Amino acid sequence: MRRKESLYPTDWLRIAEKDLNRVHHLLAVHDPEAAGFYLQQAVEKFLKAFLLSRGWALQRIHDLEPLLNEALTFDSSMEKYRSVLQKITGLYFVERYPLMLEAGLSEKDVVDALQQVTGLLDTIRSHLK
Repeated sequence: MRRKESLYPTDWLRIAEKDLNRVHHLLAVHDPEAAGFYLQQAVEKFLKAFLLSRGWALQRIHDLEPLLNEALTFDSSMEKYRSVLQKITGLYFVERYPLMLEAGLSEKDVVDALQQVTGLLDTIRSHLK
């Protein structure tokens, strides 16, 4: 039997924070592919927590851009994160799926994306207090 996902924003935020901690740990052990994967997972869960707090119907989606589009209906200031969210979505696929070409993902790529998206995560945290 398939388990049902929680619809409580706090549950999603708790796991998002855990995934974000994993990013830092994986960067420390020089695993940028896994760090990028968990960065995408963290941001996805932050966005879902925010949207669930606004009454959004939970969807199984990993692409951050549609989640951002939904979030913009509640906070238009999040638009400035579109390009980094597009990059971060790509990090999910680097780790999840075998690619024909080497991704060439570096720790710097993940650190840069993390720094660029930190403002969005802080905004979401402030909305969920």
